Amino acid sequence: MPPINDEPVLTPVPGDSSLAAAATGVADSAQSGAELPRVSGRYIWFMVLAQFGVFMAFITPMAISLTIRVNTLAPGHPEYLGFITGAGALFVMLTSPFMGIWSDRTRTRIGRRRPFMIGGMIVGVISLLVMATAPNVLVVGFGWILAQWGWGTTLSNLQISTADRLPEAQRGKVAGLTSFATQIAPVFGVVLAQFFTGDPLLLFLVPGSVGVLFVVLFVTLVHEDDSRGLPKEPLTVGQLLAKYLYNPRKYPDFSWNWVGRFFFYTGITLNTTYTAYFFADRLGIAVEAVASIIASLSLGGILAVTLGAVGGGFLSDKLKRRRLFVLLGGLIMAAGMLLQAFASDLVMLVAGSLLSSIGLGLFAAVDQALLLDVLPERETDAGRFMGITGFATSIPQSLAPLAASGILLIGVTGTDRNYTLLFIVAAVAVILAGSAVLRIRSVR
Repeated sequence: MPPINDEPVLTPVPGDSSLAAAATGVADSAQSGAELPRVSGRYIWFMVLAQFGVFMAFITPMAISLTIRVNTLAPGHPEYLGFITGAGALFVMLTSPFMGIWSDRTRTRIGRRRPFMIGGMIVGVISLLVMATAPNVLVVGFGWILAQWGWGTTLSNLQISTADRLPEAQRGKVAGLTSFATQIAPVFGVVLAQFFTGDPLLLFLVPGSVGVLFVVLFVTLVHEDDSRGLPKEPLTVGQLLAKYLYNPRKYPDFSWNWVGRFFFYTGITLNTTYTAYFFADRLGIAVEAVASIIASLSLGGILAVTLGAVGGGFLSDKLKRRRLFVLLGGLIMAAGMLLQAFASDLVMLVAGSLLSSIGLGLFAAVDQALLLDVLPERETDAGRFMGITGFATSIPQSLAPLAASGILLIGVTGTDRNYTLLFIVAAVAVILAGSAVLRIRSVR
């Protein structure tokens, strides 16, 4: 999280009036969402489909397609996968606040967010073509950077739209449904990908076509108000760069949510980057044979994610509690990761995967609703702060794969890899993620 003037993140304590006032400011910001009108079923379901499509197009490469492509172009060098995913995340980390600020300041007949959904989708399709036809690993890496930028821009503007329009009473429900959709999308992507492992073009473009279809449906069938009448102050380069930063003391609850997300995505990235290699190692099979196994295993994860995401999202709205569900999600995820870490056969791998899926769905859904509850300056700078929130995703996605490459080499020799230690570290990270949100004060 980028600090300003090197000030540490602090939380309110009895007798500290300045921090108490900051916490009150967050609460006031969260309260403003309660005045928004309820969104229609059309908005909710097309939002769910659009995010499903983006994740199917975007995460399927990370789940299996990139692994197969890297293994084909550079056999025996799994560490290249970490370098590629890390480079893509680093690029997004540097550009996402700018894209959010640009979105906030866009004035068009079709609104602020839809132009970026369309542009991001176009860049995303180009990225899939680049990765599918790449002659070497370097070009694959360039394609993945484009994918992170394009599909990431589309996704972020869909999520900013929820910050613009969702009242507090619908945030948990919508976050649960979209979280469920985004968690199962890669499962469907992997199921499709197993039929195209011999054709790089179809391996990337078939999941991508689903993303294009559902984004187009959202953009054309969900109305967004004309933004040309909104005020827009001049912005210098210096002011733009300053918007990459914020004072954590002014918005402590947003800051703690950021910290929780940082650890969550660190754990998830450590857990998922080398999934195909991990399964191949534990089951004693070739990497190419893993796609069908992961696809079959992931189908069971659909029910697990549904239970965690939808159940947690709806309950958090009904009980008006967020923090407890986020903590519980982190603990359940950690238990599943530890079970996988020490798995010696397919049964233990299945059990650990299903347990992790329940926790992941629960954490991701309720934490998204929690973010909307504490998002500062929602009316004017939602894109900016959602972009800053993106640092909590992109920094782990940039650094964790590189760290994972080093963790895998600890305590082993030759061609062995220490997957057990990698999954233990991932489990510790998600426990820290769940614990961080307990420091939030303006939301129960």
